[in-house]
Amino acid sequence: MKEGIVLPNYDHSILNLITSILKYYNVETNHSSLKKLDEILQKRYKNVIMLVLDGMGEHILDKISPQGYFNNHKLDCITSVYPSTTTAALTTYYSGKPPYESGWIAWSQYFKEYGRAVDMLSHMESYKRESIKDANLNVFESIVNYKPIFERIEEASPNIKSYELTPSYSDKRSKRSIRADSLDEIIANIEMLCKNPEEKFIFAYSDNPDGLLHKFGTTSQEAKEFIISAEDKIANMCENLPEDTVLIISADHGHRDIEKAYTILDYPEIQECLILPASLESRFLSFWVKENMKKEFEERFNKTFGEEFLLLKKEELLDKHLLGYGEKHPKIDDFIGNYVAISIAGSMIRLETFLAEGKKVKKSTHCGLTKEEMEVPMIVIKK
Repeated sequence: MKEGIVLPNYDHSILNLITSILKYYNVETNHSSLKKLDEILQKRYKNVIMLVLDGMGEHILDKISPQGYFNNHKLDCITSVYPSTTTAALTTYYSGKPPYESGWIAWSQYFKEYGRAVDMLSHMESYKRESIKDANLNVFESIVNYKPIFERIEEASPNIKSYELTPSYSDKRSKRSIRADSLDEIIANIEMLCKNPEEKFIFAYSDNPDGLLHKFGTTSQEAKEFIISAEDKIANMCENLPEDTVLIISADHGHRDIEKAYTILDYPEIQECLILPASLESRFLSFWVKENMKKEFEERFNKTFGEEFLLLKKEELLDKHLLGYGEKHPKIDDFIGNYVAISIAGSMIRLETFLAEGKKVKKSTHCGLTKEEMEVPMIVIKK
């Protein structure tokens, strides 16, 4: 591996964070927990709250508010899973499994059942943004489904009620799902739920600052204002929370500003080597390369992108356990071509075809292996 790369540490990551919570609720798991968090969870709390602020990486927080409320309560710096993207990382929180086990790898995954790449979170066809209607098989119900942590917690600890707070557009993963489309709505619902007498687990997800970071970049005033405001609002919330409450705050991944955006369509010598269009993400691309052109593909790709992308054979990716450990999901070999390219700089390669242009280039994004994308804070406030 090249210098400057941060690999996922599956003994010290967001997977281990959620494993600590599962362990606290007596859920059986094959993954290790975080000792620092386990020590805090030795006490019995009436309210355990997990808040994910999408995209709030360690280094964004350090630049915006190095001495603020979040950093003053930071317990540790941990890694994301890989790929460092919402599809993979948020599913790790929801499933208690790494991407290797869940099969949720990236934004756009190719399903042979449909003969199309599908956006995993929106369930839309990736290139033309068409809804997959009237299919004889629902892949999300039968192929990449998983048992959510809410169900696992209530099975292992029947006295616990588990809730999720999530935006209106999201899939429901808990039978106690409450829609919250802003941080203000999340806070209002947390305060309301914590007034109830039962012992409970609350998982809350905010899609900012990620949305602001994509649109305006990591050094933007908009991102700064959100994080500073979030610190003030959450500090005020914590003052009003009852005793026997613990709030754990982290992220799914960080962000990296984009300096260069490419398209494979501009490189016919690389296109010549491919069987299918690239899929997955703009900073983590999967390539299906013709068997008789592997050598040519490696030489041509590395000549053009070798300083900005790490090219790996699928076997190398899996042997290095970048996607994690455990029981391999049966669709992994379908979703990943015989090569992957991972960004190690501020570059991206757009996912597009001559039929449909790729999505708009964002000011900042993620899914690479840089420290800005891979490292996230773990913040704990207890009462």
